[in-house]
Amino acid sequence: MGASGQAFKEYKRCGTVKRRMNVADAMTPREDVVTVELPGTRDDVLEYIQERGFSSVPVVKQTEDGEEYRGLVSREELIERPDEDQLAVLMRDVPTVTADTSVVDAAHLMIDAGTRRVPVVDGELEGIFTVTDVVHAIARGEVELEATAGDVATEDVNTTYDGTPLPVAEREIFYANVPYAVCLDDEGRMNGILTEVDIIEVARVVEGEDDTGDSVAGQDDEWMWEGIKAIGKRYIPTRNVELPAEPVSTFMSEDLVTVSKRKPGVEIAQAMITEDIEQIPLVAGDELVGIVRDIDLLEAL
Repeated sequence: MGASGQAFKEYKRCGTVKRRMNVADAMTPREDVVTVELPGTRDDVLEYIQERGFSSVPVVKQTEDGEEYRGLVSREELIERPDEDQLAVLMRDVPTVTADTSVVDAAHLMIDAGTRRVPVVDGELEGIFTVTDVVHAIARGEVELEATAGDVATEDVNTTYDGTPLPVAEREIFYANVPYAVCLDDEGRMNGILTEVDIIEVARVVEGEDDTGDSVAGQDDEWMWEGIKAIGKRYIPTRNVELPAEPVSTFMSEDLVTVSKRKPGVEIAQAMITEDIEQIPLVAGDELVGIVRDIDLLEAL
């Protein structure tokens, strides 16, 4: 290789010349995407979300013209709508991208839409693109990120006492609108982290009945359907998500990974991939001062 060729190679290595990375370079292709089909039930999705830790699963329908993408069912829907069993009702619409959408544009789209996955659709489902795919690209240096942990961290941290019953902690996470809670011991020291994945792994749907109360309509009421007279109480079948009542300490992850403010974003991404985690507490010495979530890395692109 001549001097000019070597110089160009080094020039590229420094990042001055870099091809735009597209969704096609990072997505999971259709043949590797786990999907559920219409008509289907919540149990079809719950199996994948509990066993594989997915945040959501694409829904497709087979038609005379082939497979059609219809929507996503997320772990939030499964927890918040236990009475609903049909995928057609549980699924929600999210924006889609094409294979030639840039990774950075797709990352911003996910942030704006509040979703961790976007289907890659061009007439049919071609793949799935996730927040984790972007983190992988950052970790490998394929997408440039110059920010440090201190630049991207959120100072407001959702916490819970490690003795809190799991159902209460789940409600705390829900109302905080974040997928985690940093766990604190009796002295207020950080000693673990609880995530939505930890919660849904032990969640189960139970059947039951609700008392509707004494019937109040009488035979002479004008609005009463003719020939129908309510006697006593009525009960309707219900379904609820049941969580173990044991304390958070039973379910939290104790092996905490932490970062300092000066930790480069690319090293944070590498730690998230290596440890298979979505958020890392930010510390100053032994003090918890913030949290870095994977979506914070995306926002910094």
